[in-house]
Amino acid sequence: MRPLEGLTVLDFSQFLAGPSAAMRLADLGARVIKIERPGSGDICRQLYISNLEIEGESTLFHSINRNKQSYAANLKNDDDKNKVLDLIAKADVLIENFRPGVMERLGLGVETVCAANPHLVYASVTGYGATGPWASKPGQDLLAQSLSGLTWLSGDAGENPTPMGLAVADLTAGAHLVQGILACLVRRGVTGKGGRVEVSLMESILDLQFEVITTHLNDGGQNPDRSSNNNAHAYVGAPYGIYRTADGHLSLAMGNVPQLGALLNCPALCDYSDSSTWFSQRDAIKSILSEHIAQQSTQYWLDILEPADIWCSEVLDWSTLRQSEGYKALDMEQVVLCPKGTELPTLRCPIRIDGEIYKSPEGAPTVGQHTTQLNQEFSIQEPTPH
Repeated sequence: MRPLEGLTVLDFSQFLAGPSAAMRLADLGARVIKIERPGSGDICRQLYISNLEIEGESTLFHSINRNKQSYAANLKNDDDKNKVLDLIAKADVLIENFRPGVMERLGLGVETVCAANPHLVYASVTGYGATGPWASKPGQDLLAQSLSGLTWLSGDAGENPTPMGLAVADLTAGAHLVQGILACLVRRGVTGKGGRVEVSLMESILDLQFEVITTHLNDGGQNPDRSSNNNAHAYVGAPYGIYRTADGHLSLAMGNVPQLGALLNCPALCDYSDSSTWFSQRDAIKSILSEHIAQQSTQYWLDILEPADIWCSEVLDWSTLRQSEGYKALDMEQVVLCPKGTELPTLRCPIRIDGEIYKSPEGAPTVGQHTTQLNQEFSIQEPTPH
């Protein structure tokens, strides 16, 4: 039995942050019902990455909406909205990520629905919070990264600000939403009362940077100073970074620079015996390392460094990673079936509970695929014709 079996989640959200949170709850056993507009459904169904599609819809949609049911309802139609209110009355969790005020205008705001169902956990994702001058800005990942200062941590000094190559604000906000929902569910188990969970892309991506922002707050408010080469962390000294080898790349984490010099037979590094120089002169140290490491293969250096317990690693692409024994041992992949039978290879839930790995073959639903079934199951009546 999965830990969230018996719980019903209504997922009103679109795109990534909210749906990824609902997907994780489904992975852990919750029944997730996706509320979608009839016909077109979640906008993300047509939001393509790399122009890939499966059964006429984007792989992005399929990847974050597996293991859900779909209920089609026009929330601006009173009859449909009343059906949804019947579902809400029997639900445990509601997730939404509309702009602030939209759910209230639809008659589905937190005060309205929680008055009807005081056990409900009402969870919202916004871009920048429900109040303040940024509240109406579009909650989009790249924009949140740009406003948050994150883009000044990656890339080398002198280069343009560099965003992370994935939707880190969305995915972090989704994870934080799950944490808040689970906390409220635990409290509900004690008090019987539901609650309100709110996260935003901006707050989540700021929290992701809490370590380095704390440094900024305590060092006179200095902005990050990226390395001019091989930058991997603006606040960590040499040798921290990724270095080109004769046949690939080698990553080096924190380490003793003179010790590296001795192991690598690079006498120039042995001159940096004062650890304070590993930051103050990190660019010079990294330049020496870059030139030296480029002379031999990745495996050549690993054979020297790993036995000495130096924190280092080869740098893999996905194709090479998937062939490695370490990756295979994790058993991270699964295959889900789309409604028309198309197989979609994807990744599983990364959480193990009591040693169990959670996989499920259920793919993302078509729009309204389960509407009739759910109406019958929840005894939702069609309106009487006038």
